[in-house]
Amino acid sequence: MDTAIRFYLEEHFPELDAPLHDFLASVATLKEIPAGTTLMRSGQYMKNTMLIAEGRIKIYREGEDGEIFMYYLEPGNACALSMICAATARESEILGKSVEDSIVIMIPVQHMEDMMKNYKSWYRFVVETYRTRFEELLSVLDNVVFKNMDERLESYLQRQFTELQTRELKLTHQQIAADLNTSREVVTRLLKKLEQRGAIRIHRTHIENMA
Repeated sequence: MDTAIRFYLEEHFPELDAPLHDFLASVATLKEIPAGTTLMRSGQYMKNTMLIAEGRIKIYREGEDGEIFMYYLEPGNACALSMICAATARESEILGKSVEDSIVIMIPVQHMEDMMKNYKSWYRFVVETYRTRFEELLSVLDNVVFKNMDERLESYLQRQFTELQTRELKLTHQQIAADLNTSREVVTRLLKKLEQRGAIRIHRTHIENMA
């Protein structure tokens, strides 16, 4: 039994019961993911589903016109879309990249069906993961369809400040533009408008929350 896996499960996944912790510690593996590594690509078949033990993973939807940022995965999270693809042997339609040095718990796909049947805490965890990610996808859709770019940018920044629990974001204008599927010039112009309003302060290396 892998004691490191058991530690991460107890630390970040307390909603999973002790028998399931024991089972996962016996069948799962830990994988270290250096920052900047691509974990999954569109068109790839998933052999494992992942629980995030350390770090931060960025999930995108790939399309013909580029990538659209969807959400982050952090310790205690699982990727609902990777669960679906792994369980149904479907090709991935998302792109996942580590934005920090990360550690993930890799659960082989062949155990998914038995876990759903035999462990109620896993069933509840999967359902809650689906619900949470669905709400995030609705938020992304609302931003794209119903909000102007300046509103999308402000919402994006506030989400980053809140999720990272920080007042300083070390993001370049180009990184923000890529996440919002727009140009760097548009982001720079809108950031300056936010700074003029007193909402943020733009520094050379970071963006400061002034709210």
